[in-house]
Amino acid sequence: MKVLLIEDDPRIARFIRRGLEAEGYTVDVVGDGRDALALARSKEHALLVLDRMLPGLDGAEICRILRSERYDRPILMLTAKDGLQDKVTGLHAGADDYLTKPFAFDELLARMRALLRRAGRGEEPADPLLQVGDLVLDRAARKARRGGREIQLTPKEFTLLAYLMENAGRVLSRTRILSRVWEYSFDPGSKVVDVYIRYLRQKIDAAETKALIKTVRGFGYTISED
Repeated sequence: MKVLLIEDDPRIARFIRRGLEAEGYTVDVVGDGRDALALARSKEHALLVLDRMLPGLDGAEICRILRSERYDRPILMLTAKDGLQDKVTGLHAGADDYLTKPFAFDELLARMRALLRRAGRGEEPADPLLQVGDLVLDRAARKARRGGREIQLTPKEFTLLAYLMENAGRVLSRTRILSRVWEYSFDPGSKVVDVYIRYLRQKIDAAETKALIKTVRGFGYTISED
């Protein structure tokens, strides 16, 4: 899926671009308002991530022009201005959502996905079955099995296991897990991730000869059959 990122700060643009590309998006980046308007008009992009303050043409004005031309792609506006009137101005200009800098990347990603779903351009429905080795998670039936053994999970344990299995083989940091599973945009300093990983290990790995959930010291956790 192709995204147009309109951001004149090179550091922020690099940060967002790297993150989105890691999530599988194709990202075009432009830092000038007038160039951005021309590129947006091509309608090659599923979504615009638009900075409010830009050289050449203000982000709010870009919104107004595009919406006056019946531009139908979702627009997520970024801004360092956090006043209520600034948000109202951006939304009245035609932005679909408004995110204030600084922000957590996972919040940006979640808002983008929500906008794409609303616009009917979201990802294809995920397969309800996840499998790593002999561990199978059925998201539709909310059941987990390892081999012939059914595993009873609490709702939060189920969500955490699903996230690990969706990213099988990838190392996930505690901060990323907190953001996705607990929807924290910061680390509250608790050991909640470690505690729930321990719960999962007791239920999934303790009775088995081969452990699937692994700690990568200094980085986080992963699940794999290797």
